Amino acid sequence: MTETSSAVIDAAALLAAELADAAGEVVRRYFRQSVEIIDKDDASPVTIADREAEAAMRRLIAARFPDHGVFGEEHGVERPDAPWVWVLDPIDGTKSFISGVPLFGTLIALLHEGRPVLGVLDQPISRERWLGGAGRPTTFNGQAVRTRACSELARATIFSTTPAMFDAVDRPRFDAVADAAKLVRYGADCYAYGLVASGFVDAVIEGSLKPYDYCAHVPIIEGAGGIVTDWQGRAPGLASDGRIIAAGDRALHARLIERLNH
Repeated sequence: MTETSSAVIDAAALLAAELADAAGEVVRRYFRQSVEIIDKDDASPVTIADREAEAAMRRLIAARFPDHGVFGEEHGVERPDAPWVWVLDPIDGTKSFISGVPLFGTLIALLHEGRPVLGVLDQPISRERWLGGAGRPTTFNGQAVRTRACSELARATIFSTTPAMFDAVDRPRFDAVADAAKLVRYGADCYAYGLVASGFVDAVIEGSLKPYDYCAHVPIIEGAGGIVTDWQGRAPGLASDGRIIAAGDRALHARLIERLNH
């Protein structure tokens, strides 16, 4: 990484904290309130909170880095071919949000030439924040965190948002992993990735994800000592097929790759 790129990431990390603060103010105002639920074309729900939070973040990016691209869940794509592209998910886990469950989060990523180099996972209700950047240790509320060692699937705790996210081909593959794991849990949305970075969970395995669902997790987990790839072991970016493995231990990651592709 060049000195110039590193300087951009440093400046972007400061902005990312402002973006998370701005989104959090919006989200807290609407959480557990009566808000209109709108079904998008893919049948997933969206609320005014999602849209206002993303709009607030976009305004800050435009003011600070007007030449950067933006890929947002709610308001689309601007300058996708720019060298630096922000990827935003104002509320990852909208179903949890509208159900009053505080396990959703705001996801903020910055990509350089297609590679995630900065990530923020912010839980605005509990005010917990993970920050990861290329070449930097991941922090949780300002303190460095590390993944835990767990090389054996039989000792591993595995998370996924829901088994319903796997299609007819991938569901048996995930079930083969789940059957061999020590513990499998569902329903934490993006929060589970933060738990991997902090060493409480060993892996997250998911499918049917979009770039704004996973890009932020890459630098967060890598900076804590883990690894994030697709199910083939490839580094994920905007062109990924949306099947993601995030593991705290590289030996465990290799075993997961092998079992999922057996």
